Amino acid sequence: MVDLNIMLSILWVATMLIYLLGDVIRIFAGEFTPGEIEGKKVSQIAYLGMAALMLLPIVMVVLSVILPQPANSILSIIIASFFVFLNLAGIKGYKPFDVFLICASFVLNALTIYYASTIFL
Repeated sequence: MVDLNIMLSILWVATMLIYLLGDVIRIFAGEFTPGEIEGKKVSQIAYLGMAALMLLPIVMVVLSVILPQPANSILSIIIASFFVFLNLAGIKGYKPFDVFLICASFVLNALTIYYASTIFL
């Protein structure tokens, strides 16, 4: 069996790649206008917030390897749950490819929560 910290790190890598794939497909599908989101100009503060948000899975890849248990599992459960709720909040407005990728990320987030919670069983 794979070490729990490595398993969580792998799940965070896969989650990060799904989010990245969604952004790449959105650009190639013509769903992207530079400097705008839904027709509105985006501020530098908003870009900073988006960067911080999308940095979370990347940071979790590293923290999953270096944090000891149970801190690793607790943080993974919190961050994975946050992403589930964040994606659920906006899923109505997504295109079919987005919905597909978000559902895939839900599966990975569920697996992250499951594996992270096994330390408490």
